[in-house]
Amino acid sequence: MLERGAMIGFEFRRMVMLFSMKDGENEIPCAISNHAMDQMEQVPWTKDDLREEQFLRLRDRIEQCASRKFQNGGPFEGKPPGIVLRSIDFRE
Repeated sequence: MLERGAMIGFEFRRMVMLFSMKDGENEIPCAISNHAMDQMEQVPWTKDDLREEQFLRLRDRIEQCASRKFQNGGPFEGKPPGIVLRSIDFRE
């Protein structure tokens, strides 16, 4: 099970909120799409300057999903490899 890491911030170019999770001493880079967060809150669009607040409201659910995806072996994306969460990751 991963543990909470840092909230890094919203990356406008990629439209994702960057954060990290901890696997012991290893920091795992993570991101969640703005679309996934909007879907979770069932809103059409959240202003970019409100993304950090939105992430904090949803943080527990987001981190649970990241941890589950990590435990299931990914897939891991990017350099360095990390976890990217999209709307599909939250479908039941």
